[in-house]
Amino acid sequence: MSTVAEQDIYADIRPYHDDEVAPAIARLIADDEFIHAILHYRFPHLAGPLGWLLSPLVKFSLKRRWSRLDNVQAVQRQVATFMERMIESSTNKITVSGLEHLTPGKAYLFVSNHRDIAMDPALVNWCLYHHGLDTVRIAIGDNLLRKACASELMRLNKSFIVKRGAKGPREMLKNFTLLSSYIKHSLEHKHSVWIAQKEGRAKDGLDETDPAILKMFYMEGKKRGESFAEYMAGLNIVPVCLSYEYDPCDVDKINELWQKQTSGSYQKTEFEDIDSIIKGIVGFKGRVHVAFAKPLTEVPADPDALAQLIDQQIWQNYRLYPVNYLAAGLTHASVDEKLVELWQQRLQTVPQGATSLMSALYAAPIMRQSELE
Repeated sequence: MSTVAEQDIYADIRPYHDDEVAPAIARLIADDEFIHAILHYRFPHLAGPLGWLLSPLVKFSLKRRWSRLDNVQAVQRQVATFMERMIESSTNKITVSGLEHLTPGKAYLFVSNHRDIAMDPALVNWCLYHHGLDTVRIAIGDNLLRKACASELMRLNKSFIVKRGAKGPREMLKNFTLLSSYIKHSLEHKHSVWIAQKEGRAKDGLDETDPAILKMFYMEGKKRGESFAEYMAGLNIVPVCLSYEYDPCDVDKINELWQKQTSGSYQKTEFEDIDSIIKGIVGFKGRVHVAFAKPLTEVPADPDALAQLIDQQIWQNYRLYPVNYLAAGLTHASVDEKLVELWQQRLQTVPQGATSLMSALYAAPIMRQSELE
């Protein structure tokens, strides 16, 4: 089967190719909903009454800035420029470890803890890019792509779609079989892949790998008649741990957990996912550490044991900050009066009964690391 034919199987879910970049950008600029979203976040006070006047200006500006973007590499450079500005304004410092474990030109399956929808894969990409390594293809759930413009943006930036909204078991099986095949296809064609260790962010700070994700990886291996351990070892799985000193979405996460705890359910608003993405990107994160573990060459024979191994690697590599010790109620030389005061202010931003949930979110890494000792 030809490469083109193989790629066409994945046309629904894969990132855009070079020849699809310019048409996708043209569709974005023509999308009134996309233009309105930009106005809403850039000029919130003017977007309503003066939207009709500002829209053509935004379109003109985008055309001027994006007209030269006609391949994936050009889009990636544009994203890198944006990331530089964002990192400058929303972080104190970004550090990275473990890149010496990676071989240039080799494809890896990066399985990462999941704290932020956009920033987790973006920071992994930023670290790889700045160390001369290829950026990754990013797995993103279709629940975040309800708007056509969101799908266009993500697929322009090397993202592929994880279809979660299946109508029944047969459709779900079909979707995950294709996804498993696409991940292996990407790796075989020397494209690294980033995927979160479980669906949804760890709102309680407890990063845990869902064995169901690993079973999905293996669906293609099963089809090929390979054992679980043999196939999974061939995927070059690299556990990745992102440690944020501060979570820009912490209050929202705690409010959601508190509402579920007190009323039994939580209903997302229409633009909540988009708001979380923007808040995570522009919100203050303090220091951030990205740790790449060694590729897993010795893989256990079952998904649960492999999930535990990935968790162990992630928690061992978690970078602890003063706020983690403070939230855990531990005395530590790095905790000073100013931090205590700022922490108290942070606790006051959540409902009174939910302060223990906020503390647990920031204390989780210390608790998990102590369990490994």
